[in-house]
Amino acid sequence: MNLSRREFLQMLAVAGVSGFNLSACAETPIVSGRPSKAPADLYEVPNFGNVSLMHYTDCHAQLTPVYFREPNINLGIGSMRGNAPHLVGDAFLKTFGMPADGIEAHAFTYLNFEEAARTYGKVGGFAHLSTLVKRIRSSRPGSLLLDGGDTWQGSATSLFTNAQDMVDAQKLLGVDIMTPHWEMTYGAERVKEIIEKDFAGHIEFLAQNVVDNEWNEAVFSPYTIREINGVPVAIIGQAFPYTPIANPRYMVPDWSFGIRDDQMQGYVDEVRGKGAQVVVVLSHNGMDVDLKMASRVSGIDAIFGGHTHDAVPKPITVKNPGGKTLVMNSGSNSKFLSVLDLDVRDGKIQDYRYRLLPVFSNLIEPDAEMAAYIEKVRAPFKERLEEPLAISDELLYRRGNFNGTFDQLICDALMQELDAEMAFSPGFRWGTSILPGQTITFEDLMTQTAITYAGVTRSEMSGDQVKIVLEDVADNLFNEDPYYQQGGDMVRVGGLKYAINPKEKIGKRITDMSINGRAIEANKTYSVGGWASVAAPLDSKPVWDVVADYLRAKKTVSIKELNVPTIKGIDNNPGYETM
Repeated sequence: MNLSRREFLQMLAVAGVSGFNLSACAETPIVSGRPSKAPADLYEVPNFGNVSLMHYTDCHAQLTPVYFREPNINLGIGSMRGNAPHLVGDAFLKTFGMPADGIEAHAFTYLNFEEAARTYGKVGGFAHLSTLVKRIRSSRPGSLLLDGGDTWQGSATSLFTNAQDMVDAQKLLGVDIMTPHWEMTYGAERVKEIIEKDFAGHIEFLAQNVVDNEWNEAVFSPYTIREINGVPVAIIGQAFPYTPIANPRYMVPDWSFGIRDDQMQGYVDEVRGKGAQVVVVLSHNGMDVDLKMASRVSGIDAIFGGHTHDAVPKPITVKNPGGKTLVMNSGSNSKFLSVLDLDVRDGKIQDYRYRLLPVFSNLIEPDAEMAAYIEKVRAPFKERLEEPLAISDELLYRRGNFNGTFDQLICDALMQELDAEMAFSPGFRWGTSILPGQTITFEDLMTQTAITYAGVTRSEMSGDQVKIVLEDVADNLFNEDPYYQQGGDMVRVGGLKYAINPKEKIGKRITDMSINGRAIEANKTYSVGGWASVAAPLDSKPVWDVVADYLRAKKTVSIKELNVPTIKGIDNNPGYETM
């Protein structure tokens, strides 16, 4: 795109008054005739229609900008094969028509991550997100900001403040409505306290699918109806359905979760009966579950989803008996902001426009009020957060179906510090990235480990038991029916080698297990290090202390071999690319 001098000066003026930092791209090389850091239209979202909704999700308590590498393995099985969100790398770029050498390729894929990260800088940060939210809101009166959950967990400061830092940040950001998942790991009493004391008059906490065990009645408000420029808009909340399975049941002992399609249909019909002209579900199901729900429940216009951290730049249109539903997912780590504009006339949606905006901290000036708040809330912990633990010789990351280098580091630390033959680490999707040569701080470690049940364990397991664990987790991830996928990626393992065929049925996916070059014996007992048990509360050392000791002793970290299983039966799957 060639700009005239007048157009260029106009762009400078618009960006200047909008809080966008063009100095970050003024000295960058030109790619395809435009600045490689800041395409002129990256944050230009023309007004459209009369109803606007913004959405972010799965920020995992990251108040400051981070590096975050997208996965190179995100397998789709059965009908999900080859369809969004199960696309990575070149297949992703081809599907969505993105050039391989641009800023959007870096935002949405793992390709050339290290070089691109050094070129484009960090992503996210609530101060930068706040600037973008304010800009969108200034041109869209009455717009709503939706938070898809996993907001209160994932950082040292959120853990140390019992989620208060994120609760106050949400209010300052201007969140209108949210739905939960990891929020529940602070316990039922803390969740209720925040809703009743902090959120009252500010943020609505919605979840149609959470009921109490005694009376089977709704624990939280199932929906809200807001009027936007004269249009009644209903938002229905959908919490993560498998919270008591993926996380400790003892933290929410009196509440039942679930998908509850029939109940969702009932609420959709109810809000339509009350005059809602637009019905939106704010979901933490995971995208595959949202796609199936959209095919089964009629009358939903749009689903804003979370949980699986998928950044999908275009809505997926799903047909159902009542019409069509748009399904969207907005990534993670405050790295993206969705903007959905609807043209609603004669009681119906006539048309829409959608943008998924990557939040590059180098290109957006931080909002002064939010930046001051973040500095203040972090100040009491600053010295501890900044403690240098080691230097990384290579890229450390987590995201991906099977393993990441930071997960491998945790497994290595567990085996050494607990004197275990093998280690299991949960397949969590949250966790930021570290570039080669970067110092690993205590704060970086906490982005991988900050949970309320982080105690380590050392147990004895038979070969049969090890296989059962792997088979069970694999079925949660690769069951062809999304409604049986209960969250997370494959458990990360240290010491143990194995093969997996995701297309097989449970009991037949895991083969060729070995340790130290010798086949695992079914009846032999092995020592296993682990952490984050969802059983009874543990009085044991938190995993961050174990890994911190390991890092301090190492001083420099190098992952000799990333322990990824041999993956069978996935030839030409566009959700898999080798690096």
